[in-house]
This record gives sequence, structure tokens and C-alpha cells, in this order.
Amino acid sequence: MSATSTFTIAAVPADGVGAEVVAAGRAVLDALAENSGGAFAFDWTEFPWGCGYYERTGRMMDEDGLEVLRDFDAIYFGAVGWPSVPDHVSLWGLRLRICQNFDQWANVRPVHFHPGITSPLRKADHTPLDWVVVRENSEGEYAGLGGRNLAGRGPGNEVALQTALFTEKGCERIMRFAFDLARGRDRKKVSSVTKSNAQQYGMVLWDETFARVARDYPDVETESVLVDAMSAKFVLKPEDLSVVVASNLNADILSDLGSALAGSLGLAASANLNPERRFPSMFEPVHGSAPDIAGQGLANPIGAIGSAALMLDHFGLSTEAARVRAAIEATTAAGILTPDVGGTAKTGDVVAAVIDNLGN
Repeated sequence: MSATSTFTIAAVPADGVGAEVVAAGRAVLDALAENSGGAFAFDWTEFPWGCGYYERTGRMMDEDGLEVLRDFDAIYFGAVGWPSVPDHVSLWGLRLRICQNFDQWANVRPVHFHPGITSPLRKADHTPLDWVVVRENSEGEYAGLGGRNLAGRGPGNEVALQTALFTEKGCERIMRFAFDLARGRDRKKVSSVTKSNAQQYGMVLWDETFARVARDYPDVETESVLVDAMSAKFVLKPEDLSVVVASNLNADILSDLGSALAGSLGLAASANLNPERRFPSMFEPVHGSAPDIAGQGLANPIGAIGSAALMLDHFGLSTEAARVRAAIEATTAAGILTPDVGGTAKTGDVVAAVIDNLGN
């Protein structure tokens, strides 16, 4: 039987454990499709881009890579980075090149506490915790504006400028995205992260835009919190969080903190969305390429599998996404855990358990 819907997905494992976790997510999605009664299928095309490709060609991806990717329904990404290539070269040459050129302006990073995984937070033992960080993903501190100058004046005289870009339109669209997301959650609340006491231009525009947008959502509770205070709140009062919206840098740091509080960066899923669907969106685990454990079967695939669930949501397969999340929960509750969360299971063991739990 031919599938009613076939989704074309570009797989970009990239570097290190990226290859292992992308393979893990693909196995789970293919198992889900095989048992769908022909309702849907996935058509995969894998690309060899990354630091190894850079060492061979001097480029992180094909020159026409963006044109090739444009025709896919989604991109499933692994992790980028390797010691032999400077991090700013690898990141800007591949991941940020895709995100920025495809205007994937909404980065969604859930912070989820899984059963069977011990959190460093004692509060997590007895308090339900679950929130999501919404990251402005197109401008802010990662806009790429600036430069290095005056090196010709001799050692010690060079100046580097890194300019954060805040536009009213950019702030407004990510905030409306956060408010719309909050309306669908049990706790209808949006927490805006700012640093307007010290950054008196960009962050003041952020604050003013948030206050204006909030007036259109009277049913949603709001708060505006300085980023340093929000860092403390993640640790001391996380039960008060539902949707946290922040600029590119602030949300990047805070979401990593949230994942660490949940137990490991290996658990963290993310979606880089172009909500208007003018371009394909990209789904990837938050963790890095982990060269120290690459190829050893020790990588935690849960972040990548959770990212696959976010991709299913994007495709309108919300029931199937819920099945994948339930299978992850059943796996962690059974104690089938990789070493980063205190277990002894290999990557393949976790994948096999998730697929088995899909059938249950």
C-alpha cells in the first residue's frame, strides 16, 4: 500500500555523535511509519556536510546547498563542530547558514523532566515541572553584525565590535508566537527575559514591544524578568514558568540551563521553525557533537528522538508525536538510560526500547 502522505526530509548528521543520534531518530520515525497502515511515510535524503566535508572541500556545505534544501518538507540535523575546525567557522558555515537564510526565526526548546531520570533539583522530586523556552532565532546577539579593526596599529590595539540587532518586527513576531503557544498550555503565562537596565536600546525596544503585544492577550499572564534573575528563577522557582521568551543569546543560555536541570543536555529537543512555511523548518537536539564519545555508542538519543516528535507536530501528526513522547517516557521510567543520565545502556538499547514501547 502506498502512503497517503510522504514527507521528504533532508538528514544532515554533520559531526561527531550527530551521525548516531540522527540514525536513532530515523529508526524511530521509520518504525512509526511502518506501523501506520500506510497513512504516512518518510522519504530521506542524507547529506555529508560538516567538518569532515570542510576539511576535504574548504566548505561546510555545498555551494548550492540552500537551493537543494529548499525543496524538502523538513531538515533533520545532528550536531556541528570538531576540534580541527574553528567553532565560528563550523557554526556559521552550516547550522546558522541554514537557520538565517531560511528565516527559521522561532526556536522552540522544551524543558521536560522525564520519569526515571534524577534531576539536580531536589524540587523536581515532588513538584511537577514543565516549561518551554521560545528563542528569537534570526537576529539579536547572533545577527553577525560587527567586525575586527585596527590590527595594523600593532599588538594589543585591535578592536572587535559585535552588534546586537533588535527590530520591532522581529521582537513582535517571536512574542506573538510565544503568546499563541501559551494559550494552548495548562498555565497560560509568558515570561519575557530582558536586560534593559544595562542594554538601554535593544532591550528597551524588546520591553516596549512585549508590553504592547501583551495587551492583545488579556487572557495570558505576563511577567518581565532580568536575565540574571531569570537564571536564578530557573533554579529556585521553576514551577512558576510556562513559556519563556527571550533573545537569541539569552534563550540559548537559559535553555541549556533548563536542560541541565532536567538531567542532561542529551535530553533536550528543539525546533527551528519558519512558521509561515515559506522555507523548510529544521529539527535538532540541543547537545553538541561530543567528540570525546563519538562512535562509541554512548550518545543519548532522546534529544534527537524528541526533536523528531516536534517534527511530527510540524507535519500535523500530533497523535503520532504524542506516541513518540509516551514511548520515551516509558523507556526512561524503565531505567533504560545512557551514561550521561546515570545509566549503562548504549544508544542502540535506548532506540530499541523506544521502538518497542511505540508498539505498546
